Amino acid sequence: MPQKADIGLVGLAVMGENLVLNMESKGFTVACFNRTVSKVDDFIKGRGKGKKFVGCHSVQELVDSLKTPRIVMLMIMAGKPVDEFIEQILPFLKPGDILIDGGNSHFPDTVRRTKYLDDKGLLFIGTGVSGGEEGALNGPSIMPGGNAKAWPHVKPIFQAIAAKVGDAPCCEWIGADGAGHFVKMVHNGIEYGDMQLICEAYHIMAAGLGMSAAEIHEVFAGWNKGVLDSYLIGITAEILAVKDPETGKPTVDVILDTAGQKGTGKWTSQAGLDLGVAIPQIAEAVFARCISAVKDERAAASLKLKGPRKPYKKDKAKFIAQLHDALYASKIGSYAQGYQLMRAASEEYGWKLKYGEIALLWRGGCIIRAQFLDSIKDAFTKHPRLANLMLDPYFKRVMSKSQRAWRNVVKTAIDLGIPVPSMSSALAYYDSYRSERLPANLLQAQRDYFGAHQYERLDKPRGEFFHTDWTGQGGKTASSTYVV
Repeated sequence: MPQKADIGLVGLAVMGENLVLNMESKGFTVACFNRTVSKVDDFIKGRGKGKKFVGCHSVQELVDSLKTPRIVMLMIMAGKPVDEFIEQILPFLKPGDILIDGGNSHFPDTVRRTKYLDDKGLLFIGTGVSGGEEGALNGPSIMPGGNAKAWPHVKPIFQAIAAKVGDAPCCEWIGADGAGHFVKMVHNGIEYGDMQLICEAYHIMAAGLGMSAAEIHEVFAGWNKGVLDSYLIGITAEILAVKDPETGKPTVDVILDTAGQKGTGKWTSQAGLDLGVAIPQIAEAVFARCISAVKDERAAASLKLKGPRKPYKKDKAKFIAQLHDALYASKIGSYAQGYQLMRAASEEYGWKLKYGEIALLWRGGCIIRAQFLDSIKDAFTKHPRLANLMLDPYFKRVMSKSQRAWRNVVKTAIDLGIPVPSMSSALAYYDSYRSERLPANLLQAQRDYFGAHQYERLDKPRGEFFHTDWTGQGGKTASSTYVV
């Protein structure tokens, strides 16, 4: 009788194929299935040749090839395809079997699926997997959440294939129902912010300082040896050094300036609105991709809408050092906003997220892995209920030390007519958060004037609401007070 597989995986695209190779290399036997069955045969004859794989040509064959409880991981397109496959495989599963969705699913879908399958006696895990093709093969960051009863069964596999920092795997249980996919979503939102900040720094150097790709490569390569040491800074340095074989120009200079997106940044921004959490920097990164997409409109507008064209004439080396500090401070703002969002979600959904442990999961394998995640872990270890990452002593010192450079970089970008939506938004967030008084008093007066929405007073207890008859013709009737 053939050996039963430890886990089954559905979906042999880039991530799925590399994950099964990772699993097999750690000693696990993996059953593989793909909707286009020919891909299974191609894989078994190709990269999987001579390895411990079971190629399956049907869902029933996949399920029959697995040990009990059966563990099936889906690496397929998020949304409707996941629901359709769940319905397809349900008749073949028995109570106690485990389904894992390893795609970038929206966390409300994971909440729904966890309950739906729990009612049928099945255990569901929605797990975020970060690291791209390389991470999937060599060790990703894995963020599982869902039905906790499933965790002991999948833990040995997940922690074996995850990236390691020292001896610690970048994989730990996140929380109930949609917690894992929510944390992965926030990871991607921070990723959007990080990438946009790096692009803004590049844009300032290229368009503002007139630097070549080779010169900017040297800057990023140097930055990657200090506090900005991270995966994204590292690959940016590598990208800027590559030449296009057709033209001989830097490859980055021949790429069309329109960015794509798959939705996780948008979901993160929507979650901020739904939970009432300010994450403007992440939202600006999403909008920056949106405006990049209207290339033809921008090209036409560039001929009609004028702005400053003066070259930068000051000390470039000094300014690049300031740009380094502005980028670091802005990066902290992006993470601070992401953690604010996770805190609000944890309270709203009862997930009891462990923020320090999440920082550890992101230290290896994932796209936003960076040296300063150790400092984030330290911050939440010392103060588990830290209100905002910027209030931690280390990060507070960085923000304070960086302020003059940060403000000068934003002002200089404005003077040069170079858009820095994420960097300037990070500074505005910092200034807003540190302001004891904001102009929302006037905003509340406006709302009360036209809609009788009422306001609270400085000289009265919180929770008491008042209305002014601003015109002398409004009467005493006021609108009910509520927050959407």
